[in-house]
Amino acid sequence: MDRPSVIAGALLALTALTASPAGAVPADPGCFDRDSRPYTSVVDSHLHFRPFGGPAIPFKELTGYLRRSGVRYANVYGIGQTLPSDSTCTYYLDCPGTPVEPSMKNDFANARDMVENAPKDVHLTLSMTFPDLAHPDGVLQRMRLLDKEYPGRFRWMGEVNLVKQALLRNDHEPADREDIAGWAPFMEQLRERNIPLTIHSDLGNNDDHTEFLNLMEEVLKRYPDNRIVWAHMGLSKELSTMDPAQHIDILRHLMDRYPNLGLDISWRVLYDQYFSHPKARAQYVPFLNRYAERILPGTDFVASRDKNFKTYKEELDITSRVNRYLDDEAFRDIALGQSYFDLLGLDDTAPHVCRS
Repeated sequence: MDRPSVIAGALLALTALTASPAGAVPADPGCFDRDSRPYTSVVDSHLHFRPFGGPAIPFKELTGYLRRSGVRYANVYGIGQTLPSDSTCTYYLDCPGTPVEPSMKNDFANARDMVENAPKDVHLTLSMTFPDLAHPDGVLQRMRLLDKEYPGRFRWMGEVNLVKQALLRNDHEPADREDIAGWAPFMEQLRERNIPLTIHSDLGNNDDHTEFLNLMEEVLKRYPDNRIVWAHMGLSKELSTMDPAQHIDILRHLMDRYPNLGLDISWRVLYDQYFSHPKARAQYVPFLNRYAERILPGTDFVASRDKNFKTYKEELDITSRVNRYLDDEAFRDIALGQSYFDLLGLDDTAPHVCRS
């Protein structure tokens, strides 16, 4: 449902109507004035329209949250591993021991909502979240099933789990090297169709900061031509004590070696555990500035019915706070969406930041 330049044009028009501070007149009337406009991202590349269990926030209500908060582009993620239908839980951590099972039901539900209720003023990109990366047999066939039922609708894959420690108590099985080798058929399809893949792969934990790094390295080594987005920069609640310098060195090495690798900075855990601390932030900001063309913003909001607009607005604000420290080019790429537009091949163009 591409609408080239329509939404970006609306953003430009809105920005042009905003008065500049202290009487300054920008050279470009369509530029984005960081002094008077919000720092919150206009893209939410990591948004789960479906919860792990229980009822979801209705589709129209959730797209209303986007509209009200200034988000004009979003990925429509489901949840690929869901709690049993007879479970009373909405969040897996509340039910240790209850297995989460791979399922296509969220992808079908999201696709149906997109067909019936797609908004005209918010650009949504539908994503396949069903793949079980530890059992790749059948992924290609299921992709074809979605294609048959909803031709041309799915333009992203993910978030899918390579290793997610928080799910281990719910029978989550991490993929291993042999499993990763078995991805080849569906990875070939993703390459041919220019579909990005967002992977959740924990870097490690407080006992071993890089315990699982070898798994992501194996993926990148085997599939260097696939456009892969590493969710949360590999961070998690289980990894709160890593030296930012060590983390950044790992990321820099991988980003330089694999030009198709991108990162998303979704999830408030990144802010709470790292970006909110001045010394850590002072190390991350130069990294974000340098690689901004390959970095995507997102909330990692999970749309369970026990949440509301206030919750979403708070998550958007917290996950966007690092934007305030970016240089102007990085702000344009990340907060204003140019990196997202480029990754998806959209014709939309983010406004440039106003110069004094």
